[in-house]
Amino acid sequence: MKRILSTLFALAAVITTTSAARAQNVCSNATLNASYAFTDSGFADSGLFMRHARVKGAAVPVSALGVLAFDGAGNVSFSTLTLVVNGGISSETGSGSYTLNSDCTGSISLTNGSIAGITFDLSIVGGGAEVFGLLTSPGNTQTFDAKLQ
Repeated sequence: MKRILSTLFALAAVITTTSAARAQNVCSNATLNASYAFTDSGFADSGLFMRHARVKGAAVPVSALGVLAFDGAGNVSFSTLTLVVNGGISSETGSGSYTLNSDCTGSISLTNGSIAGITFDLSIVGGGAEVFGLLTSPGNTQTFDAKLQ
């Protein structure tokens, strides 16, 4: 019984130490200072992406692939972006700003380029090794996953 209790206390100490270490792993804009390969997929029924749609008035599939670059100081750009909307393919550009909160959530606002006006919410994984995103512009249901190159 002593051995079991000793093992349980040791395990509890490891879990507590790991949780404390994770709690100290805070984010800032400097957390993202690199290029990330990304994929994006979902649907759009209105808004910016519909200019590419062949069918108006119905939700259409949207996919994107490219490279997203963060500068560590709050600036972001899509250096490469291939967009497919309902089967139509285009090359797009975009840049703007990002903000990260200490809890490793944040947002992107694109203000320049052909996809200006698009916004995302972010969650940072692994100290900046991966970025999950959700497009928050009206008329879109899309998510993206970006991995450190």
